Amino acid sequence: MQKTVGKAELNKQKKKSSLLDSAYSLFTLKGFNDTSISDIARQAGVAKGTFYLYFNDKFDLRNKLIASQGERIFMTAMEKLSGKETMPFEEQVVFLVDTILDELAAEPMLVGFMAKHLSWGVFRNSMIDGSSSPASVREAYEAFLSRSPVKYKDPDILLYMILEFISGTSYNSILYGQPCPLAELKPHMYNGIRALLKSAEVE
Repeated sequence: MQKTVGKAELNKQKKKSSLLDSAYSLFTLKGFNDTSISDIARQAGVAKGTFYLYFNDKFDLRNKLIASQGERIFMTAMEKLSGKETMPFEEQVVFLVDTILDELAAEPMLVGFMAKHLSWGVFRNSMIDGSSSPASVREAYEAFLSRSPVKYKDPDILLYMILEFISGTSYNSILYGQPCPLAELKPHMYNGIRALLKSAEVE
């Protein structure tokens, strides 16, 4: 039986979403350091004190904002991967990365914001392990890993290396077209991802 969400809970979700949306708009327009909590609350149309009902401080909001944007893009990629489970696992990884890069390329301002502030701790604690992360994200992540017929040494480290590799190599390409457009860079990136996966396989 589907749980009905009450009016009060919907109002809370609306206020939190408004704060996140306002923060994203201001962070990308003015920069993180030049945006105050008062600015965020004012643009969201809530009292400053309301901010602290949902976030500990500006850094907590930033981390949750990055996590929410990452969750959105990851789940979009997972939906597009649905039905392609017969592909070799490494090609499923490449497909996910390709979809995520296309999503990011469509939102260059998000790339600029996330690249400056995304860290392994934010990703792991907020998106995968954190209580703020929807169960659907964690379940999708774990289900995807479980599909691999190959076992990998230190999968967390492998995932970290893939994330760092993707973010580091795609940043300038997406924002500035350097050293080449993203479409030209992709094949080189994907060969690198395949090599990382191969090197981490358990014999």
